[in-house]
Amino acid sequence: MANIKDIAKAAGVSSATVSRVINQNGYVSEETRKKVELVIQQLDYVPNLNAVYLKKGATKTLGIVAPYFSDSLTVFLRGFTLSAQKEGYNVTLFMTGDDKQKELDAFEMLRRKQLDGLLLLIRLNDWKQLEPFTKYGPIVTWQRVESDHIPSVFMNHYDGYMLGLEHLYATGCRNIVNLYGSTSGLNTKSRMKAYLDFCEKYQLNPNLQPQFKGLNSSEDGEKVAHWWKEQSTKPDGFATSSDAVAAGLITEAKRLGVRVPDAFSVVGFDNIEIARLLDITTIDYPIEKQAQNAFTLIFNQLTHRENPLIPLDFHLIKRHTTK
Repeated sequence: MANIKDIAKAAGVSSATVSRVINQNGYVSEETRKKVELVIQQLDYVPNLNAVYLKKGATKTLGIVAPYFSDSLTVFLRGFTLSAQKEGYNVTLFMTGDDKQKELDAFEMLRRKQLDGLLLLIRLNDWKQLEPFTKYGPIVTWQRVESDHIPSVFMNHYDGYMLGLEHLYATGCRNIVNLYGSTSGLNTKSRMKAYLDFCEKYQLNPNLQPQFKGLNSSEDGEKVAHWWKEQSTKPDGFATSSDAVAAGLITEAKRLGVRVPDAFSVVGFDNIEIARLLDITTIDYPIEKQAQNAFTLIFNQLTHRENPLIPLDFHLIKRHTTK
């Protein structure tokens, strides 16, 4: 493989001149430039980007660490990756499953300067174990965390969930069931708090119906449709953890001959593509904008800039699964 010295020898110029042509930095006469470029083409020279990045102390590569795929995570990944590519960064995805060591392996790559920064979507290890890695490069998370070292782009789900509950109440629902996600995260705990405050505000019994926990997929929603069918006292509204759960619920209800929202109303959460396709009333959770903010936080730290973050708000999107 040809190198700069080979090009310089073939073109009859110095290595410094070849370097100026390749990097487009410094004066080189037009005649000399054309001669060097011709030799580069003839020798099929390609710069060693690893050597370039090593010299500059940067890899132009960012890592994304996630335990699994989901509809909302996919939206976040797309938003972050597109933002990174616009600034010339490549993105490496680390899928960890439930393996804590795989998560730490990604953080080790940051420590060894194989990555410039990390986006941690959902952590497996304790924050105290991860925070020391911030000395090696910027780390940003999507999870709700209060840390002086790891910034988060989370939004308080209390506010978004309350929008959905208030909408269900305004459309006449009084017997509401919550289909919560994982209770280990602060987002679900915020939603649970919103429901208790909602019940207190309207003097509703929060224990009138069972409240489901750990529901994250369309299959989970389908099972709830069968549960509803079996109840003697049927709930008239469902607040769900995601649009995927809401989609499973309303789709299986249709198969069972149950009409939504005549029999019960459903509010999703996220406002991803499936909610639009199935006309699901949902809470618009600006995931892509959060992803853009995550990249901005990393980019600002790497480049010592102060680019502003995008303002974020929840919005109710009224469609055909509520009255």
